Amino acid sequence: MHARIPVAESTGDEPMEDGAASSPAPRGPWTVAWLVVLVVLGSTIAAAVLDAVTPDAARAARGGAELGWVVALPGVALAAPAWLLLTRAPRNAVSWVLAGTAVLWATDGLAESWLTYALRSDPPLPGASLASWTVERLGALLLLGLPLLLLLYPDGRLPAGPLRRLAVASLVSSALLPALLLVVPSEVAYSREAAGAPDVYAGLDLDLTTLPIPADVAQPLLRVAFPLALLGVAVPAAAVVARYRRVRDEDRRRMRWLLWAAVVDLLVMLSTLLLPGEPSTAALSVAVALTGTAVTLGILRPRAVDIDRLLGGTVVYGVLGVGVVVLDLAVLAAAGALLGDRFGERDATLLTLLLVAGAYVPLRAPLWRLVRRWVLGERDDPYRVVSGLAARLERSDGVDEQLMAIAGAVAEAFRSPYVGVEVEHVGGERLVAEHGRRPAAVQSLPIAYRGEEVGRLLLPGDGVRAHLVTRDEGLLADVVRQAAAAARAGSLAAQLQQSREELVAAREEERRRLRRDLHDGLGPSLGAVVLRIDTARNLTAAGRAEDADRVLRQARDDVAAALADVRRLVHDLRPPALDDLGLTGAVRQQADRLLGPGTEVTVEADATADDLPAAVEVAAYRIASEALANVARHARASTCRVELVRGVDRSLVVTVTDDGVGIAEGAPAGVGLVSLRERAAELGGRCMVVCPPDGGTVVRAVLPADGGGTRA
Repeated sequence: MHARIPVAESTGDEPMEDGAASSPAPRGPWTVAWLVVLVVLGSTIAAAVLDAVTPDAARAARGGAELGWVVALPGVALAAPAWLLLTRAPRNAVSWVLAGTAVLWATDGLAESWLTYALRSDPPLPGASLASWTVERLGALLLLGLPLLLLLYPDGRLPAGPLRRLAVASLVSSALLPALLLVVPSEVAYSREAAGAPDVYAGLDLDLTTLPIPADVAQPLLRVAFPLALLGVAVPAAAVVARYRRVRDEDRRRMRWLLWAAVVDLLVMLSTLLLPGEPSTAALSVAVALTGTAVTLGILRPRAVDIDRLLGGTVVYGVLGVGVVVLDLAVLAAAGALLGDRFGERDATLLTLLLVAGAYVPLRAPLWRLVRRWVLGERDDPYRVVSGLAARLERSDGVDEQLMAIAGAVAEAFRSPYVGVEVEHVGGERLVAEHGRRPAAVQSLPIAYRGEEVGRLLLPGDGVRAHLVTRDEGLLADVVRQAAAAARAGSLAAQLQQSREELVAAREEERRRLRRDLHDGLGPSLGAVVLRIDTARNLTAAGRAEDADRVLRQARDDVAAALADVRRLVHDLRPPALDDLGLTGAVRQQADRLLGPGTEVTVEADATADDLPAAVEVAAYRIASEALANVARHARASTCRVELVRGVDRSLVVTVTDDGVGIAEGAPAGVGLVSLRERAAELGGRCMVVCPPDGGTVVRAVLPADGGGTRA
């Protein structure tokens, strides 16, 4: 028994699933991908060389300018993700956003290094003005990277529907500031700084792309553009939330990778606030690298890692890590405030380590299990789940209680707000047990027992708890395997008892019918024959031969009628055609009788189809006859095919196929279809009626043929 979960397909140019083969990109994107890597690495190396030959005094003259190769590190971090996306998913716009951001960051770092190096000379070296324009003006385009990524991830298209206009408006608002910084005069651009443009820029052309915009126009525009650039991220964030609520299956898994990147970025930002010094550039590089990796995995290989476990672990350990740092700072601050000079830094550090070892380490594992169980249930403890289900099943009486126990165990194990269990009965009846309130969207997982689908497991279609990774599917399969076996055993026990009762009732009804037929039909007929024979004898003795002959003819008619009644009774017990023609011949005769000349009938059977126990022969004949009668009454078929073959397990397989109109979807099962299933179930077999997509109807009955009965 296993639970199967459908997986969406993908192509090389679309976001791909884990394990999906990626098709090679066209030659153009491959060339661009390698060009991006070469530009980024070349710019970073060149920036590192320039930084090495530039004295610290030159950077101090620029107000403590950063090292160019450090500025270029985020570009290096994005180079590998950009290369992978350009070569595997070149038609996805996210690939080009990462590539452009990587190149812009690397060139910004190279421009930073060259500007510092070029300003050492008087006049400045060639290209200094272009480097200044790149650093001070063009670098503002990096503000567009995050909104574009949020709006285009994961399929490379802007959100559909009413949100598209808001998305375009947010991009325009985010682009307003970079556009203004490219064209406003330098005195306006540097007016926000108290000292204006640095003195070292005196020999540079700071207005390479400026337009003659009056200051009283440019300054209000800049004052509006700065808050708009920040507000421009709000709509993309809302678009991410809306897209996450709308998408399903693999796209939702991909969106969780973006959520993990957001959590990591938040933790990195917190670390820059808590840790001493100014690790902003290094922290930014780490955040960018992890974000690029998350985006790449989310698009190309969303199943490469259990994202739910990674996300939960990141949140838990990140919060614990921040808590440890806060505890460290609190202990140091409290020790310094309480003890003053009597408590040195070494003693405070030792006390901090003791508190961490005494409080954090013992609580880490229990806290992790608690949070994991609160978020995703008991998925990490399969033994606890299976043993808990076994205990529940032992305390359950009846099929209904067992199904409720199954639903409750699955809901507790996966912490799901809703679980539904549907189990099919042999007679076509369906039992349903539900735990929780059924949501609007559910996902259905088939439950199979010994290769046969016996029911369905229903789980919510939305929410983190509804998401199943490969390991969760395995645990769910183990749980449902045990549950299905127990529920199936209880169902079969109830059906066995019901079958026994029905068998006894049917036997008594059959005896009553035979008694009634013999007593009310055959008995009086034979009594009348006796009286007529006595009358004929008396008439013959009186010399009235003609009257005696008339009475004997009446007696003969009565005997003929009694004989017909006997034949009818015998036929009801077992069709005589089975003994006269065998199963194949009897079915062929029945097909010719029931179907008119407008339906072409074919009856095929293997050599062993007529060597069957009497009960199997009768059941097969009755099922084939009922199916043929349905074809004659309802199908309006032009062809009909009957097959009688022995299966691998020596069971008899009866298949009746027609090319008629089929059965309307949702039509209730009639008496004939129910009798087909009942006749098969009486022998421990099964009967299925399906309508293929190409039309017609297929009736397939599998009847165990080993043991039980002999040929009559």
